[in-house]
Amino acid sequence: MISFAELALNGIVSGLVIGLAALAVTLVFGIARFANAATGDVMTLGAYAALSGAGLTGSLVLGGLFGAAAGAVVGLIGYWLVFRKLGGRSSVAALLASIGVAFMIRAVMGVAFGHGQKVFPMPMVRPWRILDIRVHPNDVNLCAVVLVTLAIVFAILHLTPIGRQMRAVADDPSLARVSGISPQKVMMALWALAGAVSGVAGTVVGIKTVVSPEMGWELLLPAFAAAILGGIGHAGGAIVAGIALGIVQEVATPFVGFTYKIALSFVVLLAVLLVRPKGLFGTVAGAR
Repeated sequence: MISFAELALNGIVSGLVIGLAALAVTLVFGIARFANAATGDVMTLGAYAALSGAGLTGSLVLGGLFGAAAGAVVGLIGYWLVFRKLGGRSSVAALLASIGVAFMIRAVMGVAFGHGQKVFPMPMVRPWRILDIRVHPNDVNLCAVVLVTLAIVFAILHLTPIGRQMRAVADDPSLARVSGISPQKVMMALWALAGAVSGVAGTVVGIKTVVSPEMGWELLLPAFAAAILGGIGHAGGAIVAGIALGIVQEVATPFVGFTYKIALSFVVLLAVLLVRPKGLFGTVAGAR
């Protein structure tokens, strides 16, 4: 039971990261109306930027800010050079373009940083013991970073004018446009926010594991699964689904092994969607 409790705690940390990546996916889908396959590689870019920033400043906090800023900048560049020009095209065209952007980012990172694995310079600390359950202080710190990031994102979405405009566009793009909301302003804010969230998620993954050009790609499928499971376009649902998938993956590791635990995300996804096709928090829209 203690081992399963420790696995569940690890699953919460992993699930928060998956939920953060799923949040970036669902933000873009809810407003831009397509699945952004470049999310994983923006995460990787954020991890490399954070690693470089930590090396230059000697501070993991400043390194994390470097990662968030790099993700936001790349998100804006991708929108301005690629996705802005695809406005009005089909979602399939935007999806294929995002795949191309992902490959380009990954190739640039491979040339710039190499394909070897890199690690953050983390201090060695003893785990805490709470009721014979080992809790690693670094995991607690990473959870705190993710929770603070989520609080900032939801504050932006619900307490700021640009956040309300983004939610208005997500609810009804035509009505928002008639109401005088600037689509370009909303899109630039969206891509900067989604990029920053991806950068933070990549930094957290890099600190917990290792940094390599393929690490974001490996997290993209669980992020998509969490975004769909939570109800595509539902920000809170993406977080809850990410945590649920993270716990399921980690608790199932002793039974299926490390290699196959990711497949459980899609087993859970399939089981839920057979009962609720719109996801856990999605709503079925009626038409007449």
